[in-house]
Amino acid sequence: MIKFPKTILAFASTAILLTSMPSVFAEKPTKGFNQKIPTEIMTPNKVKTRIGELNFYDGIPTEDTLKKVYDNLDFIRGIDVFLNFIPATSIEGIRLGMKSLDVDDSNEVLVFDNLMDSNPLFLTGNTDTVYACAMLDLEKDGATVVEIPAGAGPGTVNDAFFRFVVDMGAPGPDAKKGGTYIILPPDYQGELTPTLNGMQHRGKDTRITTMVGGKSKKVWVAQSTSYNNWLILRGFLKDGKPDHASNMWRTGLKIYPLKEANNPKKMTFVNGSGKYFNTVHANDYKFYEELWHVLQKEPVSFLDPELRGQAAAIGLQKGKPFEPDARMKAILKDAVQVGNATARSISFKSRDKNAYLFEGKQWFTGFVGRDYQWLLDGGKGGRNMDARTLFFYIATVNTPAMALQIPGIGSNYAMTTGDNKGDILYGEKTYQVTLPANAPAKDFWSMVAYDPQTRSELQVPGGSKYPSKNNKRDNLVYNKDGSVTLYFGPKVPKGKPTANWTETTPNKAWFAMLRLYGPLQPWFDKTWSPSDFTLVK
Repeated sequence: MIKFPKTILAFASTAILLTSMPSVFAEKPTKGFNQKIPTEIMTPNKVKTRIGELNFYDGIPTEDTLKKVYDNLDFIRGIDVFLNFIPATSIEGIRLGMKSLDVDDSNEVLVFDNLMDSNPLFLTGNTDTVYACAMLDLEKDGATVVEIPAGAGPGTVNDAFFRFVVDMGAPGPDAKKGGTYIILPPDYQGELTPTLNGMQHRGKDTRITTMVGGKSKKVWVAQSTSYNNWLILRGFLKDGKPDHASNMWRTGLKIYPLKEANNPKKMTFVNGSGKYFNTVHANDYKFYEELWHVLQKEPVSFLDPELRGQAAAIGLQKGKPFEPDARMKAILKDAVQVGNATARSISFKSRDKNAYLFEGKQWFTGFVGRDYQWLLDGGKGGRNMDARTLFFYIATVNTPAMALQIPGIGSNYAMTTGDNKGDILYGEKTYQVTLPANAPAKDFWSMVAYDPQTRSELQVPGGSKYPSKNNKRDNLVYNKDGSVTLYFGPKVPKGKPTANWTETTPNKAWFAMLRLYGPLQPWFDKTWSPSDFTLVK
């Protein structure tokens, strides 16, 4: 038996006595409780917030507070739906715009034989390549064949949420040599499986052999997550003219359902040059109606549960009518206005330092983080939601070829909405911008002016229909050091070359986009950069 010293036994007896008695040092219990409750888990009876004073009875919201909170919750969700579903309504806007020109079936192609001018409303379309585009309906047609002619520039298929499906042409696996692609619907259950189509496989023969129209054929295969898909192709100018590319599309592009390969419909081409039509999604309550149509068309699997839940929270769900009551409709009309203002703020004046391309300059990118999925830190930080909004509010076409650093392949873009001081670019004022010598573009570069309202090519009433400059199309006057200075304003600045001038519209703002087709290493390592726009006084 162990014997303890008397002093230890005395301390132990005291400790036992103290723990068996109510502590005189314990904190005073919170009123209505046996213990002192941490304040951080309690809710006061009155709370002042940005939506007004919120009142509770012992933590339970009063009727007045319930109304405020639920109105605010529906308002927030309305904003979230606007910001997060712009990609879906943008594709829908393109589909509706093409349909207005009777371009609806997969064998019907909208081709800009004389380039895209400023007549159509089309998010930051260019004036420099010959577009050919078609809508694929994989629900109606099933697996669809696309035959691409040799010599095609950048081409892409995007799904109904503007997600990347496959590249074709210059950045695609055919590497500008042409070939046959088969696009599978999301619910395809046949024997075909997607081939290796990434840019790392470009120029490598990753095709499989399958039967197309009773004949054995080598094809690339890609599978979409949606039924509606947008095919957008670009052809380069030859000797500064669009004729060669236009003929390439009209004679070499073929699109048809695989099941009809033995007897495909005749291709139909509609010239979109010089025509007015709208492909831009709504910025008012109609936005939600456009989205409802998308949800009805596409399979449930088209969106993940989080996005589906956001839409359902305001009454947008597949298989159900969209019929908000008067209260909800009023809230959504308000929400879309704030959502639109938010998208414009993010797109035109980003607060993300990573969006800006050059230290101390106004030029920014649409692919923040150089990722076509806008993932932060390789996905560890989730998706950069604002970066995605920035891109899709002002642009279309989503492809790794516009985001990755692969010299000489694809295209890269830089945008600016302000002068060197960050001020708005005003149509009644005159500005200049200088591109240093040896612009790092293997194919060509261009600079286009856009309207901030429509985010489409700038319209100049009574003036030029092509608000741009292109080093392969225009006879620009270069400076002695090989650089070129471009001028933007209502009139040609005194003593400056007309060839370098782009007309703007007084009492309207504008913004600019610099495109580099076949961007080279000096662009990626930033040893070459354009100047900011500066005011010509």
